Amino acid sequence: MDPNFSYNFPALRGKQAEKEYFVVMCPLKLIPKIFLFDEEEVPPQYRSQRILNKSRVPDITNYIVDQSKDYVFSSLTASIDGEIQFTPFTDEPNFKDLGKLSIALDSRFLINDGQHRRAAIEEALKIMPELGNETISVVFFHDEGLERSQQIFSDLNRHAVNTTSSIGILYDHRDQLSLLTKEIVEEIPLLKRYTEMEKTSLSKNSPKLLALNHIYNANKRLINKKKGALLTEEDAFNIKTFWLTLCNSIHEWEQVFNKEISPRDLRMISIAGQGLFIEAAAEVARSLIEQKPDTWTAYLTKFKDIDWSRSNEKDWKGRAFNENGRILKNNYTIRLTAIRIKSLIGIKLTKEEKDFDQQRSSMNV
Repeated sequence: MDPNFSYNFPALRGKQAEKEYFVVMCPLKLIPKIFLFDEEEVPPQYRSQRILNKSRVPDITNYIVDQSKDYVFSSLTASIDGEIQFTPFTDEPNFKDLGKLSIALDSRFLINDGQHRRAAIEEALKIMPELGNETISVVFFHDEGLERSQQIFSDLNRHAVNTTSSIGILYDHRDQLSLLTKEIVEEIPLLKRYTEMEKTSLSKNSPKLLALNHIYNANKRLINKKKGALLTEEDAFNIKTFWLTLCNSIHEWEQVFNKEISPRDLRMISIAGQGLFIEAAAEVARSLIEQKPDTWTAYLTKFKDIDWSRSNEKDWKGRAFNENGRILKNNYTIRLTAIRIKSLIGIKLTKEEKDFDQQRSSMNV
């Protein structure tokens, strides 16, 4: 193969299922030039995976640009339809799989895994062209006619399991709200003992009271900011004060901490053991901070006087749980529950809140 009419990469050669594959380091500036989008313009017979979700690209692009000194990407996986040639650098048996991969310039490249990263890299290079000489590892499979591309995509994703949002929060050392959430969990004894740090939902028999993502979502709702936003000192103070006050104002939580009742039993008899409850509480606290900045914590302490039990259908049926007693956590039920809590602690409702609450009887919760 003429090196003047080919792409040439230092490469490692491997073998899976009796077929060779190659791992190369590819400059970022080359990624948009050689890889086809697996999009509508690619004929269906060559389309190897789902259509690009363009809404995901800006977030990944911002990640590259904002963390240009600290970003991390896993390998792209691609198929090559064209002539290739691998030339070992040496004949030594231990190094025979280290060499140069030459790929004909007229070859077709198709990404099997990593199309959103590819699109984000292209957008990031428009903003920061200096990133072009940095590299990303690419795993190449030789696939003449691109007949195996769809199967490669299927095989790569068959056993893939997304990490839970709780794990994402636990391992995130960049997002300020994640850091603050973990700090609060570590500092407050009840949360430290009874927070599930990995799973996003609690099983019926879980010994934990809340999941880390429940606490994080409540914090986002409290300060009304998105993931990745910068926090002010006031934000941090309000979040810490909210949790300290709340943990001292829920009698059922004190019973759990004192081992008078198990988290399992609490979930069965009370809405106070649900993620819906703490997000509704955060919604209430946010309103209180806006309307009564000097006395908002005093209103939170009134939570002690509220009957959170599921048997209290007057307050929670059609709001926190449906006709069958099932709790459904969504923005609609969270808002309905927050509105009811406001009434119970003596906060005057707006006309909009009154109308919203009155509509619940005609809605399916």
